[in-house]
Amino acid sequence: MKDSNFLKEMNARSVWHPMAHPADSQQNPPTIVTGAQGVRITDVDGHEVVDGVGGLWNVNLGFSCEPVKAAIAAQLDRLPYYSIFRGTTNDCVIELAEELRDFFAPDGLSRAFYTSGGSDSVETALRLARQYHKVKGEPGRIKYLSLKKGYHGTHTGGASVNGNANFRTQYEPLLPGCYHIPAPYTYRNPFNETDPEKLAQLCLQALEDEIAFQGAGTIAAMIMEPVLGAGGVIPPHESFMPGVREICSKHGILLIADEVITAFGRTGSWTGSRHWGVQPDLMCTAKAITNGYFPFGAVMISDAVAEVFEKDESGRAAIGHGYTYSGHPVGAAAALACLAETKRLNVKDNAAARGAELHEGLKSLQADLDLIGDVRGGHGLMCAMELVSDRATKAPIDKARINQVQEVAYQSGAMVRVSGPNIILSPPLVLTSDDAQVILSALRAGFDSL
Repeated sequence: MKDSNFLKEMNARSVWHPMAHPADSQQNPPTIVTGAQGVRITDVDGHEVVDGVGGLWNVNLGFSCEPVKAAIAAQLDRLPYYSIFRGTTNDCVIELAEELRDFFAPDGLSRAFYTSGGSDSVETALRLARQYHKVKGEPGRIKYLSLKKGYHGTHTGGASVNGNANFRTQYEPLLPGCYHIPAPYTYRNPFNETDPEKLAQLCLQALEDEIAFQGAGTIAAMIMEPVLGAGGVIPPHESFMPGVREICSKHGILLIADEVITAFGRTGSWTGSRHWGVQPDLMCTAKAITNGYFPFGAVMISDAVAEVFEKDESGRAAIGHGYTYSGHPVGAAAALACLAETKRLNVKDNAAARGAELHEGLKSLQADLDLIGDVRGGHGLMCAMELVSDRATKAPIDKARINQVQEVAYQSGAMVRVSGPNIILSPPLVLTSDDAQVILSALRAGFDSL
C-alpha cells in the first residue's frame, strides 16, 4: 500500500465516487478506510470506529468472518472462474441453489437466477416479470408499479421504478410505463395522515386506483421493499405488504420483493417478506449473501412463476438475459460459507435485540433535541433519524449542520451515514450492546457540537 501522504494527496483526484458530486469529493476528501476488524473500521490515520453503516447494509457478519474468507481463498485455488451460460455450470452454484431453496422455502421461493449484485437482481426481476406474462400469452402486461421513496438500484430499469428524484432527474427520459404509489411514510405523505394503519389503507386505496386507471391487464409487476431502506428507513404498518400481496394476486400482477437490504436477517426475521407474512413471486437479493466480501446476488423465483417458464413449449421462455459473472464460482463459494455462518449465529435474533436498543436510544435523543423531527426503526438493525430545522414546519436541516453531526460522531467513535436530511444506521448484525452504546454516545456528541 502507498504511504498515507500519497493517499491523502491523491484522494479523489482520479476517482469519481458513486452518489457524490465530483467537485465535492475533491473539496471534501472522503475518509480513507484502510483496515477493519469485527464491527470496527480503521482509517489511514489509525482512527478506529464502530461501523454504524455495515459497509453499505451488507457486512452483516462483520469484517472478520473467517469461513467466508477461507471459502473465497480455497475457491480461487480450485476454480477461479467459469461461465454458467447455456451448456456449462459449476459445482458451487448447484450446491448453493439447493441451500437457497431450503432457506427461502417459507417464502415460497425455489429457483435461483444468479446476478452480480443488487441492481442486477432488480433488473433481472423486472425483465423476468415481463417475460412471464409474454410466455403466458399476455404480452400487454408491460408496466411496473412501485412506491415513492423506494430505492431499487441504479440500472435504467431500477432507476425508473425508484421513487426518489435524486436518482432519476439527471438521467431522464427513463423507462416508460413506470408508475409510483405514495409510500406509507407517516412523517410526510400527501394524505397528512400520521396513523400508520390508516395511512396503510390510504396507500392501498391509491394502489387500487392506479391499477384501475392503468388497466390491470397492462401491468406486469409491483416492486417494493418490505421496509424502505435507502429512502430513509420507512417501515410500513403490518397490514401494508399483505394488502399489496392481496391486491396483486387479485389482478394477476406479480409481486417483486426487493430484499437486497432486508434478506438474511436484517429486519429481525430471515426475510422482510417473512417479517410481514407475505410470499412474493420474485425476490431480489444480494449484499449480505456474501457478507459484502464478493459481488454476488440472486433472484429467487416462486414455484408458480417457475412452472410457467419450465413448462413452456413455444420457445418464449428462453431467457435472453444474464451477466458474465452470473453464478461466479468464487461468489457462490462465498455465499455458501456465508449462509452457513448466518444460520449458525442466528443473526436475526441479535438484529432484533440490538435494533430495539438502538431505536430506543434514538428516541431518547429525540426527546432531548428539537432538531430530530422523526425517528424510524423498530424492525431489526435498520434505523433512521430525520433532522429538521423546525419541528412545526418540518423544514429540512441545513446540509452543513447534518454533516457536522456525522463528522463529530466519527471523531467520537462511530461511522454513521447521511442521506439527505436523514442519519441512517445499518450496522453489522453481530453488533453487541456495548457497540450500540458507542454509536449512541457518538451521535450525542455530534448533536452536542451544534
